[in-house]
Amino acid sequence: MFKFKQATVIIFLCALAVAQARTPERRVVGNVIASEREPKVQIQLPKSAQYVGADRWDLYDLADCELHAFVEADGQKNVQRLYWVQFEGYLPSKPDAKHEYDSPQHAQLGGMDFYVDTWVRSNDETTRAGSDREHIEALIRAKVYQMPPGMMYVRLVHLLDEKKRKELMIIYGEDLASTGLTAAELKEGGAAYARWPAIATALVARASEKILMKE
Repeated sequence: MFKFKQATVIIFLCALAVAQARTPERRVVGNVIASEREPKVQIQLPKSAQYVGADRWDLYDLADCELHAFVEADGQKNVQRLYWVQFEGYLPSKPDAKHEYDSPQHAQLGGMDFYVDTWVRSNDETTRAGSDREHIEALIRAKVYQMPPGMMYVRLVHLLDEKKRKELMIIYGEDLASTGLTAAELKEGGAAYARWPAIATALVARASEKILMKE
């Protein structure tokens, strides 16, 4: 009986340790995310941004992934702007893995260098099972927010060191309604694709203004 109880306690403690390991580390106070490590930084978003929540899990059994989501929405809880902040690092079990971003466009936020990518996406596109997008969409749905038919995004990625195994990723998204165009029209091959570079440039500028960073 004693051995059975002892084993039960050990199993419980192991389960508790796993649960604790999956708890997000970064603190959120109002519209500010405070990270004490990797990297040590405070990320301040507009006061109008509402915190949706956080999640942490092993992304495809490759990386420890912690994400935080904020939205700006109208009175009917239709998302107009999305702020997606993600801290990610490859697991020790994947010693040879590293991030391979190659975008020629860069931006500086809080003295940190970020790779910059932009794209548009229709809300009816398939979301890959187990992806970080699936997790953030689940957080948004849980708070009964609705995504618009199409959004435009800018992704900002900062690699922490030369090993390229850890990153801070910030994705800023806006409802495409303000452009009067659809995702299909703005994608390569679409009727309005020639307008996308100017729209994307303005999007990156707005993201840089709205996302403030300091140590």
